[in-house]
Amino acid sequence: MPTYAYACKDCGHAFDIVQSFSDSSLTSCPECQGTLRKKFNSVGVVFKGSGFYRTDSRDSKGSSVSPAPAATPAAAPAASAPAAAAS
Repeated sequence: MPTYAYACKDCGHAFDIVQSFSDSSLTSCPECQGTLRKKFNSVGVVFKGSGFYRTDSRDSKGSSVSPAPAATPAAAPAASAPAAAAS
């Protein structure tokens, strides 16, 4: 749950409170019952640069990852061929 910062317009009391997104904003100061205002801070995480989006890491010609080499079959015991009929 996010933490919100509030400040009282009347007495200047400032405090932080943990609230759910669905909770309504506080309106009265717990110190003087004055009017509160919600303080907004800058975002804590900012994604910049290439590689954030899935398409940013790909080459314009196609996939930049080379395909895996084909697996070589394991040595299997030699199968006996049917004997040719001698006439």
